[in-house]
Amino acid sequence: MEAKAGDITVPLAVLLKREMSNEKSEKPDLLHGQASQKKKGEDFTLLRAECERTQETGTTSFSVFGLFDGHNGSAAAIYTKEHLVNNVLNAIPPNVSRDEWISALPRALVAGFVKTDKDFTAQARSSGTTVTLVIIDGWVVTVASVGDSCCILESAEGSVYVLSADHRLEVNEEEVERVTASGGEVARINIAGGAAIGPLRCWPGGLCLSRSIGDLDVGEYIVPVPHVKQVKLSNAGGRLVIASDGVWDALSHEKALNCCRGLPAESAAARIVKEAVKVKGLRDDTTCIVVDILPPEKASPPVKKPGKGGIKYIFRRKSSETLSEEHIDRGCSEPDVVEEMFEDGSAMLSQRLSTDHTTSNIFEPYNCAVCQLEMKPGEGISVHSTPIKPISIRSPWDGPFLCVSCQEKKEAMEGKNSRNCRSRVPQEI
Repeated sequence: MEAKAGDITVPLAVLLKREMSNEKSEKPDLLHGQASQKKKGEDFTLLRAECERTQETGTTSFSVFGLFDGHNGSAAAIYTKEHLVNNVLNAIPPNVSRDEWISALPRALVAGFVKTDKDFTAQARSSGTTVTLVIIDGWVVTVASVGDSCCILESAEGSVYVLSADHRLEVNEEEVERVTASGGEVARINIAGGAAIGPLRCWPGGLCLSRSIGDLDVGEYIVPVPHVKQVKLSNAGGRLVIASDGVWDALSHEKALNCCRGLPAESAAARIVKEAVKVKGLRDDTTCIVVDILPPEKASPPVKKPGKGGIKYIFRRKSSETLSEEHIDRGCSEPDVVEEMFEDGSAMLSQRLSTDHTTSNIFEPYNCAVCQLEMKPGEGISVHSTPIKPISIRSPWDGPFLCVSCQEKKEAMEGKNSRNCRSRVPQEI
């Protein structure tokens, strides 16, 4: 069979081959590197440049990069590294299309984080970990984070975008309000004479963070619900820097990027760690991952163009209603534009697990939205249920639904469980 292109007759097989080649060329090349200097040995990384999944049209690939900064031991960081990605992927039904997969990622990340925390704390181990998990599919970057590690993106033009949230109580008033409303106590350490020192901490336990995986000894109002941001790069690409607080306590975002300008990913990560240790010494585990997202066959890192700087926290928002397959597959119409596709930082599962009309048909209606347990009508509890107004399964429209143990987890995180007891802040040291 033949087809006409203008006045030239071209075999259909050739056109199909060209189309497949064009589709392949639209996918960026990824180059990545990592570096670390250890003080406590509680930082761990996950680097998977080629992960496969099955979709309607066959098998496709995506990439996963993770940083796990443990505290009070390494158990939580190791466990999360080993189980989190599978828990996220298990929350997305198989054989969905690419646009459905990308649309489903934000809810699946919430489910995966909460399930990982639930399973780990069931082992009665008290360590905890921050998590910054990055999933790259084509030009779409999705970042889920709890804690104080940070992921930044520098576009090819040199604009810097913060893709993660800072859950340190010292800098996040909304999280202070949430923790205290849920039953936690937030205060500094008191010394003899009544003076308060150090950063704000949550008591019991004295943790400086409001979100993490693990930390059973602190209280369940320290939640594992991640901040999730999803963006789409232009086909000019960009550079991701994912680093633990050992880096960010020493370097600003601009200094971290400037010190590694023009270096390949592996060397860039090493330079950032070296500069951070030079500034403050090796006081903590200091870890960095650099990922260069490059136009196909471009082997060098993106070069910053003059006159385009500054950190950007706000994107040109694209609503989920406009998230179509065409929008995902094609490059941005304007050069070097980073578009926000999704962002939500709420700690409320009733909000984070809810679906709109673009995702409502993707998930199994009667499965537990967190652990994916298969349930029959009448066995689950609506995520919108409260102790005052319980809602059991009646129809899919009452959902999403939770199994009994995941509903108990939800109530504990919201301060509605008697296990969330408080102890007093230490008054003297």
